[in-house]
Amino acid sequence: MPKITIDGKALEFEGRKMILQVAREHGVEIPHYCYHPGLSIVASCRICLAEVAQPNPKTGKVELIPKLMPTCQTPAADGMEVYTQSPKSIANQKAVMEYLLINHPLDCPVCDQAGECYLQDYSYRYGRAVSRFEEDKIKQPVKDIGPHVKLYSDRCIMCSRCVRFTKEVSGTGELGVFGRGSREQIDVFPGQPLANELSGNVVDICPVGALLDKDFLFTQRVWFLKVTPSIDGITASGDNIWIHHNEGRIYRIKPRENADINKWWISDEIRYGWKFVHSDQRLQGPRRMQYGTQVEANWERAIAEAAESLQRMVKEKGPGSLALLVSPMLASEEAYLLGKLARGLDKQAVIGIGPIPTAGADKTFPGGYTITAEKCPNRRGVQRALEGLGGSPLALADWAKALADKATKVAGVIVTGNYPSNWVTKELTAALSRKSIVALETLESEVCKRADVVLPAATWAEKAGCFENHQNRIQAFEQALAPLEGSRPEGQIALDLLAACGLAGQGIYDAAAVRQEMGGVWASEVQAPRLGQLRPADMQYVAL
Repeated sequence: MPKITIDGKALEFEGRKMILQVAREHGVEIPHYCYHPGLSIVASCRICLAEVAQPNPKTGKVELIPKLMPTCQTPAADGMEVYTQSPKSIANQKAVMEYLLINHPLDCPVCDQAGECYLQDYSYRYGRAVSRFEEDKIKQPVKDIGPHVKLYSDRCIMCSRCVRFTKEVSGTGELGVFGRGSREQIDVFPGQPLANELSGNVVDICPVGALLDKDFLFTQRVWFLKVTPSIDGITASGDNIWIHHNEGRIYRIKPRENADINKWWISDEIRYGWKFVHSDQRLQGPRRMQYGTQVEANWERAIAEAAESLQRMVKEKGPGSLALLVSPMLASEEAYLLGKLARGLDKQAVIGIGPIPTAGADKTFPGGYTITAEKCPNRRGVQRALEGLGGSPLALADWAKALADKATKVAGVIVTGNYPSNWVTKELTAALSRKSIVALETLESEVCKRADVVLPAATWAEKAGCFENHQNRIQAFEQALAPLEGSRPEGQIALDLLAACGLAGQGIYDAAAVRQEMGGVWASEVQAPRLGQLRPADMQYVAL
């Protein structure tokens, strides 16, 4: 296997790779601004220049190339020696940093990028301790360039990452480089705001504080944020994400690198679709029906009443009198436990999968990223988990038809929701007519109004589990927040009901333990979330 040596460290590599790429694979830092693994290489920032020596093809002797070479654009070759800490390389790094900071405003205390800014980090590690510039700085305007992004032009270092992104990844081309020299600026073309479905990614890839997210602007300092690896909880894409949160509240969602699924990107739909987690419509305590009116109840009373009602229905009506509707928004482990509850109470229970929201058709961008039309994260996982208990779950239309059929004896129904918006259909409302309903729901809905017992459930950010995406990839996610006070994960509710019905002992929901019980692919193939790239010093998220 070919090897190169970077600052005395021998590094192996395969294929045709640039020096910087080999260094990154081995955790060796070479400063860079314009390079990004998902974009074309332009070698414009020049801070990655280094001294390079390589074997002479005629003599075989390692000879130093007379000029500094851009490591992001120079192919690695067997026997090559790279010096990023030589006097000549260090002098270039200091010079580049000095040029970049000439007109850069000294506003780090009020900049949202502070704490995860390459300009700050490289200024400390590679720049000069004292500025030699004594002239007036050139001021650039602050621009509102789209519904989600604000541009602070005077902070821009002209790395052109954002411009290349809109040309190569989104294919929309709203951004361009205008002007020349010290008056050069990034801007949108006239009449074309930055409003594509992937626009928020330009904030992620900006190495400085030039492009900022309006939604996150001035809300939280990044060093206070905790970071949890998760999976997109509102579409079937299975995008890997970071949930950035503090003191029980989500502040932003960022992409987590996964070359097989979402690469380095996420859609704006996923980036801003978490707001329902903190909605005013969240259910904050169990309710039960008393004399035709719902009243508040504690969890013990609500679970006991739900269990008693379900058991009574099955005892009075016999097999086939219980129905279960499992939402495709739930984790696979939760679907399994709910299915286990239904089968434990009634071996002939009518089990179905809730509505599958869709919007348009799948859309693939020039960079390879795909926005899925299916707006639920786990239809395939729920179906797989329920099939593991025996039989195939019914689609909503068939399930509703089975409940409406006068020949059936269904009297008690367990319904789960957890959708981010209104999801109750007319056919579902009709099917639930004159049925005893136990509702596991996150937001207020028509099902809640009809339910005999309402059990508030947690959102995907408040629990752990796994989702199976539209490519049938099963991925685990971790719990970021504690469940909203008064709510519980559906998995915990299922365990509580199993215990109350005498079908199992009292247990605490543990997604990994449930997967082991499920067996098969769940026990052998589901891995803990891959963490991707974190800053080793403080474990904070960083843009590539």
